[in-house]
Amino acid sequence: MTDSNELEKDLERFQAKFKDLKDEIQKAIVGYDELLTDTLVAVFARGHILLEGVPGLGKTFLVQTLSKVMGLESGRIQCTPDLMPADILGTHIVNENEEGRRVMHFEKGPVFANLILVDEVNRATPKTQAALLEVMQEGSVTAGGETLVLPKPFFVMATQNPMEMEGTYPLPEAQADRFLFKLRVPFPDRETLVEISKRTSGFDAPELKKIITSDEIKEFQEIVSRVPIADHITHYAAQIILGTHPEMREHPGEVEKYVSYGASPRGMQALVRGARVICALDGRTTVSVEDIQRVALSSLRHRVILNFQGEAESKNIDALINAVIESISTNVSA
Repeated sequence: MTDSNELEKDLERFQAKFKDLKDEIQKAIVGYDELLTDTLVAVFARGHILLEGVPGLGKTFLVQTLSKVMGLESGRIQCTPDLMPADILGTHIVNENEEGRRVMHFEKGPVFANLILVDEVNRATPKTQAALLEVMQEGSVTAGGETLVLPKPFFVMATQNPMEMEGTYPLPEAQADRFLFKLRVPFPDRETLVEISKRTSGFDAPELKKIITSDEIKEFQEIVSRVPIADHITHYAAQIILGTHPEMREHPGEVEKYVSYGASPRGMQALVRGARVICALDGRTTVSVEDIQRVALSSLRHRVILNFQGEAESKNIDALINAVIESISTNVSA
């Protein structure tokens, strides 16, 4: 059994390191306080992130900044319709050895890094998307009968633009399910826009320090995974998942009317893993109902699929998830 005093000390270290990380990132990135928190939560929960937002909001810059302050090797994949799986995974090429003989050599692709930015993932063809998402799940690349393990820690941050539909291949539901969180990058408000202009009108970029090492990231990932979660909290998370399914009795009426498919078991994993990190950041040693609610939208918005009527009426998935939470929260508190 984990010693509670030892866990409390570890969580204090985690809180301090998390604050230092966020402060350093905010030297370069203006605003986006909640987005930065959720991004770092996903990193320490060992999950991949799907970022959605219109162009020009700094999604690429966010990944570059993260790689600097976390001391991680980064890779970038710009998705286009002609991108092939070999372009991201790597391919075998023929070289000559010292004896002049031809030998096959595997040239590694950009996925062999710690932090991968996949720009406009919905512009890649389904074949290339499938290859990328398989790597995200397995953490390795198989080529010519040989399995090559990717470096750890390993994170993928994929971006997609909701506005452009021409020449795009939307992620299938089963593929999107592999992302721990789907985060929306909001358009900045007036004060933030003014601050952005002040910081970026010059030519000098802020000097960013490396705050954490890859070994420390893995250590803190292991620490937050030890945060206890009581059975009734796990049952509450399960109720939320079941509440998104139209065929279940636990759902509110809107779910049956507008939802085709509910969240998968991976959604349950995302709720628990994300809630553990939120709990650790709050300095508590056991997960609460509020922690589950805090990560519910990020964990489930890409896992709840609207039916034809829901699409036709442009139903807001976040509002449907909130309706599920409201329908069961009173039962749990009681």
